[in-house]
Amino acid sequence: MAIHLIRPAVLVTAGTILLAMAGGPVHAQQSSPAPAATIPHTAKGKPDLSGVWITGALQLLIGEEEAAAYRKADAEAGRPMFRREPPPYTPVAEAKRQEYLARRGIDDPMARCLISGVPRITTRPLPFEIVQLPDRIIILYEAHHAFRIIPTDGRPHPPDIEPSYLGDSVGHWEGDTLVVDVIGFNTNTWLAGVGTIHSEKLHVTERYTRDTFGTVIYDVTIEDPEVFTKPWLQQEIFRLRPNERLREYECIENNEDLIRFEKLLQTEPIYTRPTVR
Repeated sequence: MAIHLIRPAVLVTAGTILLAMAGGPVHAQQSSPAPAATIPHTAKGKPDLSGVWITGALQLLIGEEEAAAYRKADAEAGRPMFRREPPPYTPVAEAKRQEYLARRGIDDPMARCLISGVPRITTRPLPFEIVQLPDRIIILYEAHHAFRIIPTDGRPHPPDIEPSYLGDSVGHWEGDTLVVDVIGFNTNTWLAGVGTIHSEKLHVTERYTRDTFGTVIYDVTIEDPEVFTKPWLQQEIFRLRPNERLREYECIENNEDLIRFEKLLQTEPIYTRPTVR
């Protein structure tokens, strides 16, 4: 497979993007986990979530040594392991997911440079910046040049929502936790890896809790009556990266494998796992 220069000094193969479902370039090394400090608050008394954060497969972004330091700090702080529930698909939806798994992820919308949806875009190993304003939260993602504007002034979802990759978000505070309600999705994204399909009835509830100066706990409840038998719960942690910056991201540029992917999609036997007898 061809090797592409995704960003300065970082080589990532298309196979890595496709099979590992990461697409995560390595950023410059920074210091180990920040020392204890006071959680910043806004003038309204709410925790300030502003900053550049990362989550997901950290070792792909910051290196195994620094990722190990984070894990050690978590263990010393008594932080429990986060939930990793299997997706509660209906038999029909699970059969479809198994088809995608058998095809080794070649159908992944992300591998074809389409915007990752919610919550997947937040858990990719790429930085994102949260800008907290008095009446809204803005999230700028390095991935796909994507952004979300989340009102926190009490307004409801608009009546004319058009299905989109990132859906429509509205937020409110429950104590010190930001709760974001997201609806209005199209079906062109996967939720959390190979074959994690959904319908347009997808409903995502995100909960952002800044539990220390350098971390935010990210709890997600995913509901979809057409493909799930119950809500799917996920949990991640954001790491503050004070010296990090968002860089230009362009998936399509120089991605010669897009043409190859399209051809592979038309020749199923080439990319299907052989049956184990």
